[in-house]
Amino acid sequence: MAHSYTVDLLSISEGVTAVSLAFSSPATNVEIVPDAIAAIAALHLQGGRGIHFTGPASLPVAMALAHAVAHLYGYVACFDPKLQGYVVAISHDPAFRPGALIPA
Repeated sequence: MAHSYTVDLLSISEGVTAVSLAFSSPATNVEIVPDAIAAIAALHLQGGRGIHFTGPASLPVAMALAHAVAHLYGYVACFDPKLQGYVVAISHDPAFRPGALIPA
């Protein structure tokens, strides 16, 4: 059971899954990364057109979560508050190139 990190399903709409990320109890990445992987696995995501991550994540957590879902979705994007949109980080879909901005 994940204690140091939470991953919550926000919505699924038109093949795009929205997921919220958050740190829970204080821990190091050595503990947080496995907790994050367990938390995303517990959602039993089926995949789809794309996935949008929003919320804080350390670099190791972000990499682990992206890897966990990269082959389930056509693209993986994360929210950038400065740009007020989702930046595509991984894509198997030619319509969404890495670096593309998807408005929130």
